[in-house]
Amino acid sequence: MAAYSAFTEALLHLPAGATTGEAACAFAASGVPVFPVAVGGKQPLTRHGFHDATTDLGRVRAWWSAAPVANIGMPTGAASGLVVVDVDVHGPANGYVALDRADRAGLLEGWELLIHTPSDGLHAYYPASPGVVQRSWQAARAGIDFRGDGGYIIVPPSGRLVEGEQHAYRLERVSRSVPQGVDAQRMRRFLDPPPARPPIQRKPMAERGVDVDRLASWVGRLQEGERNHGLFWAACTMAEHHVPAGLALDVLTTAGGLAGLSVREVTVTVRSAYRTLAAAPTTAAPAVSLDRSPPAVAPVVRSLS
Repeated sequence: MAAYSAFTEALLHLPAGATTGEAACAFAASGVPVFPVAVGGKQPLTRHGFHDATTDLGRVRAWWSAAPVANIGMPTGAASGLVVVDVDVHGPANGYVALDRADRAGLLEGWELLIHTPSDGLHAYYPASPGVVQRSWQAARAGIDFRGDGGYIIVPPSGRLVEGEQHAYRLERVSRSVPQGVDAQRMRRFLDPPPARPPIQRKPMAERGVDVDRLASWVGRLQEGERNHGLFWAACTMAEHHVPAGLALDVLTTAGGLAGLSVREVTVTVRSAYRTLAAAPTTAAPAVSLDRSPPAVAPVVRSLS
């Protein structure tokens, strides 16, 4: 038999018809922190929301004595030891479509239990990965949210008013396999991939009097003994022609690596060049041609003294 979480064990042993107050006490007694949520809704009734969740039976009894039919909230992540994949069907997105895609990609294995939600959605519970912070996130276009650290979930036998009718959160299925953690970040990248970065446009730099690519190519061919001076000269040239420092660092890091320089060496040298040019009096920058390489590297390097 699979080893279930304290929450699942408590849920499975609730008597039929248990009230939310009775369930909240059962969860707390099992070591699962809970807090009261608005009747028929999701809004926390305590001042600090899920941060007030507790296993203190005295406090839990007091909360539900004051609001006997309040819904039950449970913090997700390390606090409860459970994280939840929340499938939504509100609005234009049907989360089940994305869920099916994620399932075919092998991203949903390891769930512990499935809860049917009042809006015909689904909550898939997974054990939280020990020692790993998994922050909550939303993939609105996919209709799927992830409830992890910094989030909470409404648990059975709570209910919601949907179109004027009361519907309960109800247990749909319990896994017979050993539950395993879910790779939430991999799922997020799959469901809501970040937009592709536009390619860096370097052509306009040539119009400003310097060909960035050819200058970087020259740096990449430098030999030991002239690499640092040549890199500094190239960085100064780019700074003079107003090449953005980030772009200069990008192309010169690659070029410097070809010449045998470390990333740290390139970073320090490029930053030094840009600081030097920023401190120097402003003068018109002459056009630079790399039809032929500088006759010697050292003489054209600015002095730092």
